[in-house]
Order: sequence, then C-alpha cells, then structure tokens
Amino acid sequence: MSEFRIHHDVNELLSLLHVRGGDGAEVFIDLLQKNRTPYITTTVSAHSAKVKIAEYSKTPEDFLRKYDELKSKNVRNLDPLVYLLSKLSEDKEILQCLQQNAKERSEVSANATTSTTFAIPPTSTKMSMQELEELRKKLGNVTASSNVPQSAEITRKMLRDRHNKKNPTQPNPVFPNWVYDRPALNGDFITGATAAGDPAVAIGTMPLPAQEQALVDDLLFVLVGVDGRDITAQPVLGRQNRSFIVDPTLDMSIKELVNRVLPVASYYSTIARFTEEKSSFEYGQVNHALTAAMRTLMKEYLILVTQLEHLHRQGMLSLQKLWFYIQPTMRTMEILAFIASSVDKGDCMGGSTLSLLHDRTFNYTGDSQAQELCLYLTKAASVPYFEILEKWIYRGIIKDPYSEFMVEEHELQKEKIQEDYNDKYWDQRYTIVQHRIPSFLQKMADKILSTGKTCLSWFFFSSSSIGKYLNVVRECGRDVTCPDAKEVLYTLKERAYVEQIEKSYYYASKVLLDFLMEEKELVARLRSIKHYFLMDKGDFFVHFMDLTEEELKKPVDDIVPPRLEALLELALRMSTANTDPFKDDLKIDLMPHDVITQLLRVLAIETKQEKAIINADPTEVALSGLEAFSFDYIVKWPLSLIINRKALTRYQMLFRHIFYCKHVERLLCNVWISNKTAKQHALHRAKWFATAFALRQRMLNFVQNIQYYMMFEVMEPTWHIMEKNLKSASNIDDVLCHHISFLDNCLKDCMLTNPELLKIFSKLMSVCVMFTNCMQRFTRSMKLDRELNRLSLEHGTMEGPPTQSERTEEQEKKRLTSKFLAEHVDTLQSYSCFEATVSKFDSNFSTLLLDLLDKLSVYSTNDCEHSMINIIYRLDFNGFYTERLERMAIERSQKAAA
Repeated sequence: MSEFRIHHDVNELLSLLHVRGGDGAEVFIDLLQKNRTPYITTTVSAHSAKVKIAEYSKTPEDFLRKYDELKSKNVRNLDPLVYLLSKLSEDKEILQCLQQNAKERSEVSANATTSTTFAIPPTSTKMSMQELEELRKKLGNVTASSNVPQSAEITRKMLRDRHNKKNPTQPNPVFPNWVYDRPALNGDFITGATAAGDPAVAIGTMPLPAQEQALVDDLLFVLVGVDGRDITAQPVLGRQNRSFIVDPTLDMSIKELVNRVLPVASYYSTIARFTEEKSSFEYGQVNHALTAAMRTLMKEYLILVTQLEHLHRQGMLSLQKLWFYIQPTMRTMEILAFIASSVDKGDCMGGSTLSLLHDRTFNYTGDSQAQELCLYLTKAASVPYFEILEKWIYRGIIKDPYSEFMVEEHELQKEKIQEDYNDKYWDQRYTIVQHRIPSFLQKMADKILSTGKTCLSWFFFSSSSIGKYLNVVRECGRDVTCPDAKEVLYTLKERAYVEQIEKSYYYASKVLLDFLMEEKELVARLRSIKHYFLMDKGDFFVHFMDLTEEELKKPVDDIVPPRLEALLELALRMSTANTDPFKDDLKIDLMPHDVITQLLRVLAIETKQEKAIINADPTEVALSGLEAFSFDYIVKWPLSLIINRKALTRYQMLFRHIFYCKHVERLLCNVWISNKTAKQHALHRAKWFATAFALRQRMLNFVQNIQYYMMFEVMEPTWHIMEKNLKSASNIDDVLCHHISFLDNCLKDCMLTNPELLKIFSKLMSVCVMFTNCMQRFTRSMKLDRELNRLSLEHGTMEGPPTQSERTEEQEKKRLTSKFLAEHVDTLQSYSCFEATVSKFDSNFSTLLLDLLDKLSVYSTNDCEHSMINIIYRLDFNGFYTERLERMAIERSQKAAA
C-alpha cells in the first residue's frame, strides 16, 4: 500500500467515525508506516475467524449467510476483513470504544433526522386464503414479466454509459430491441403465456403406464425450456433458481422420479438465461468466451435430449431409463449452473470472472471430472484476456474495448510532465485496477504493469524530436518485438506463464534501460544537473554571483529576466562549465516564494497546518532577486520520466538553500574586508568593536561549516552511492528509486525536511544578514572607503604622476583627514548604542545556535539520524558549547520525568 493510500484511508476512517481533535491522523499514519512489512499478508485463513465472529454475534445465522453470499460474489479481501474483525472482537477496549462511538453517532443522526409515520388504511373486508394465493401468483407473474427485464436493461445501460464515458470515440455496439422483446428467442421458458385450455382428462385418473409416458413426454419438453402439459415452470424472481409445478394428482412413485429429473431442467434454465444475458456486448469478451464455451457444452446436452426423444418415439424410453441416461449429465449441468449463478451474483467481468473460475477449478481438486470441466471453461474464457495481455507485455499496446484488463490507460500529455509537480505520466498514465486482476496473476501484476509501460516511448520520440517499459520504448519510435514471445495459455501450473512474463519483463527493462543510459546519456545529464543545482562548479558560481550581484539586489518585480539570462550565458562561457555539452538547457527561474516558505508549504502537506499555511496572507515585504532566484532545467522526453518536475523541484530547493548560504557567506566576507579597513583608526580599540569582530568570525565559521557539511559530507557521498547503484540497476524502476532516494536523503540530511530545524536555521541566517547590514551601514556612515580612495596618492591624472610637492601636500591632507575621521568615529561610538546592538546580535546568535545544536543532538539520537551529528562535531570542534548542551539535556530530561 502506498503512502498516499495510507493517508487517504486513515483520514477516511477518522471521518467515518466522526473523530475530532485528539492526536490527529499524522500519529496513526506514522504508526502504520513504521509497522508495515514488505510482504503480502492478505492471504489468511478465515475459517476460525468466521467461527469466532459467529460466536460473538447476536444473529450468527445471518452473519454466516451474509458471508456465504459475499463469498459467492467473489468479493476481494473478504477473508482479510473477517480476520481483522475477529481480532477486533477479542479486544475489549476497542469494542467498548466502538460501541461508544456508535452510540454517539446514532444520537447525532437521531437529532438530525425527523421521524415520519405511515398509517395503513383499514380494510372493510378480510381476504380469504384462496384470494391471497391468487394475488400472490398474479404479482409473481407481473414481476417476472416486467421487473427482471427492466433491471437487466438498466444494468446494460449502466455498463454502456460507463464505457462510453471512458471511450467516447469507440462506443459499444448494441443489439436491436427485438432481440430482447421476443422471449421465444432466448431458449428459456416463456412464463407469461397461458395454456390453450384445461386438459380433458386429469393425469391422475389415467393408468400408470399412460401417466409414465405422458410424464416422459413432458420431461423431454421441460428439459429444453418448454412447458409441458402437467409440468409447468414458475416465474423467476430476480436471480432465483427455476422451480416447477407438477400436477398434484400424479402418482407418488412417478412424481418422485419426476422430481429427481427436474433439477436438470432448472440448471438448463439458469444456463440459458446466463448465456443469453452475458452474450450482450456490454459484458465483455471474457464473458462472451465463457458463454460460448457453455453453449458448446449445451449443444452436447441438447444432442442427448434429442437422442432420448428418438428413443421415446420408438417406445423404448421409460421414466427409469430417462433417469438413468440423464444422471451423468446432471453433475455437469449443476456445475455450469453454479458457475453461471456465481458470475451473475458477483457482476463479474474480465479478470474477476477468471478469478472465480480459477478458484472453482482449484476447489474441485478431489473431483477430476468437475475439475476438468472447470479447467475447460477457464481456458476458453481466458483466451481473450490473454490476447490483451500478450499485446501489452510483448508490444506495450492496450486493446481493451470493454475495460476488462488489469491495466487501465489514462489520457495524459507527455509534454506536461515538466509542468506538473507529480510525475504523473509514469505513475498515472497506466495504473493497476485491483478487481480486474485474475487471482492467478496477482503476484505478477506489478511486473506486468512495468513490462508493458516500457514499450511505449520509442514510437513518439522519433516522430516528435515489455507494458510500461515497452510502451515508453514504442512511443520513442522503436518497433520492439520480444524475441521470446510465445502464446500465453491458462494452466493450473502457474510457473508456466510466470516464466513467460518474467522473460518479457527482463527484456523490456533491459531495452529501456540501455536506451536511456547509452543513447540518452542519463548519467551525463544527472552530472550536468549536479554541476549547477548542487554547486559542483565553484568558479562558475564565483563569476555568476559577481556578475549578477547588483541585479539580484533589486526587488523581484524590477528584475529583467533576459538580462539575467545574458549574464548566466556570460558566466557559463567564462568558466569551466563551458565544457558541459548540456549547459544550454540551464535556465533562470524567479520563484513566487522564498526558499523557507516553499519548504514549509511542502512539509505542511497532509498535516494540520496545511490549510493555515495555504490560506495565510502573503507577506507584504517584497522579495529580492536573491530570495526569489533559482535555476531551472529543460528535460525532454523520455528523460523526463526520471528527471521529472517533482525531482527538479527537489533540486531547486537544495540549490536555493545552498545559494542563500553562499550569499550570506559573501556578506560576512564583505564585513571582514570593511573591518580590516577600519582597523587603522582608534575605533578598533573599542570593546564593542572587538566583540563585533569575534561575532562576525563565529558567524562566518558557522556558515562555512554548514556549507562544507552539506556539500562534502551529504551530497558528494550520497551522489557516489547513487552513481554506483545506477550502474547495477536492472530496470527503470530501480533508476527512479535510486534517484528519488538520493534527493530525499540530501533533503533530509540538509535539514530541509524537519520544520523545527528549518525554522531555527532560517532565524540564524536572518540574524547573520541583519548583522552584516548593520555593520555595513556603520561603515558607510564613516565614509572611510570613499575618503581614503579620494586621498590616495596612486591616482593618475592627465598631466602624469604627481610631483614631489604634490606628494608632500597629499600626505599632510591624508594625516589630518584620518585624524579627524578617527576622532569622529570615537566620538560617535561613545555616544551611540552600537555596543548594545552588537551584544544583542551576539546573544540572539548564540541562543539560536545552541538551540540548533540541541535539536540536532535530539534528532540524531531519537531518530537515528547519525549524519546530522557531524554538524555538532564541526560547530563544537573545541567543546565550547558542550557544557551548555549537557545542561540543556539534563533540564529536558527533568521536564520529561516531571
């Protein structure tokens, strides 16, 4: 079960139980994910669980009857549900909670609805038993003649509408109305017709030999769906079995033999109705094949009845002989009727019909004749399904006009894979429909899906620039034919077609993997993305940040994107990135949110904070170019299966995070340069100046160590692991898994998936930026740089270098100006609040840094995130924070104990 399915099911369960407040869905989701296993555990023994529930139930007969009914309908996951219910019935605490919940919900529903009373009008006279029986017969005839055909027509119309909605260009063909309006065409009893007249002589008054011959004649008619003189068929209500009325005056011995034969006529009626109804186009090819196989068997049955009739005309068929000849056929007819009823009750089509037939075949393991019959039916019914399967696993094509196949195709445009956040094409273009999977292919369903997906890509690629795999290859313009393609046939030995599917799967996965790795140079593409998004090319970023520094300082609305694109092109040509063959696919992207907001919005998905964050008012502070800046990358089909929008978004979040750290590092380095210039004045002797100098160095040490940790202790090792895994990958799903795992591990170890750590880190970066702004404002107010540059002796003039007298005069001016500026600065610092400001910055930075280290220590211990503890070792390399961290840990443990 996927993570999204777990989220959906937990939220739906809480909604059905009307659970409000409490721990929320996240707690239960985390608990389920921690306890999930990679093994399929849906196969359980439900017999003991069924008995246990029946013991606890107030109406065990109703429960067992309902269970048998659902079992006959071939309901999926029935046994696991019964097993779960039996476990719940053993837990008294859960039972009490569910009872309380049911009581509360019933009270709410009782208050929400209004009661309505109905009064039965009084009758003036009482009906006799004879009148009541006549009324019952009339109602039965009306129901049989009108309601049942109407319900069948409604079912057909519903199936037609559902198909036409999915395939508006290929509507289902429809039989003309006269096929359904002429009951004599279906081969079943016509219950609406009335007899021509009452028989002249009651059969009970006739001699026994005459009674026997009359009954043999009637039975031969009844066995082929025609009413006899003394045996008439009763109307069928819904999906009931056909019953018959025998003349009550008949001799008891003869009547007993007749009642033994009549079940065969009932089976024939059930099979005739089934084959007639399921032959309609709406019920699919599998049911068509099943009814065709049943008609073949029914033809043999009708030949038998014809032979019996021939004996009867020769006067050689007695009632005893008829019973003798019909007995071998009775078992066959019973099995056919039982299968027909089960398919009809379960509304089975396609894979569900095959599942039912497969289960019946296995259930008759001890009865060789019955098993051979079911095997014949299953083989015949599986032929159209296996034809669809062969086209899918060998060519990547789905030709499923009646929506019976386990793989369903959805219309998605490949060009939009770059625009959508989720990688919909690979995950949603072709999906598994659980109730269409035959039970004998359940274990191979995922391989069948992936095999067909691979074929589709090759066809499309050449025209515009085995399932899933072959589908991708076919859309890229390559005609792929599996060399080991063989006809798939149903057999009780599952290994036979399992081997064929596995051969197709390995061939398809190898074809697509070689195509992406060799022809499309997937690893080289990923390495190119790493150069830019993970800042692998240091000289390129130095050039780029130097060129775009002034432009990115502007508000994002004032930035001209073409100018940024031109500067990016210039930086690429001036650096070692010029050797990258894919450098032209790198583009500029200005995002609507800063990186912290983007990350928090992503992390809030499926949480309590999601609605609040989405509906929050946008900040009034305009984003600068630095805060909105990001790279984007052009990826074409079929590489976009791997480097999809979801993956590119993760790359962008990593890039923006590192890029902002680089920006903060540059700001702190600029402060360092300004501080070096100010050292020549008396200002450097001030206590607060030394504190500011030390604080700037601590901030710079923090930012540089964080960058080193992310780039050399997280991204590089994880990248090498991914490269190694890609070399050993056997199919495209493994490539997808390794790539996503690489990005997820980078995001997690860079503290981008933990909202708490992310907020603290964001505050630390904000403190560093505000400190640099404060120091730069102070430096600019002194105008040291401008004055010293103006007084520099190394200026050039149109008249050449300065003379000796000019040099002496300039030196005197410089000495006097420096003295004045130093005195002015000392005066300013003595009357200003810079000392308090620097002290506040120091306090805030130290507090936040300690909080970050403490949280990292907790997460690295509790969640076993051992890579994060490397940050602590780097930032606390000399044990400066160790004592305070230990003190915080003791306080935290004391609070927890209290």
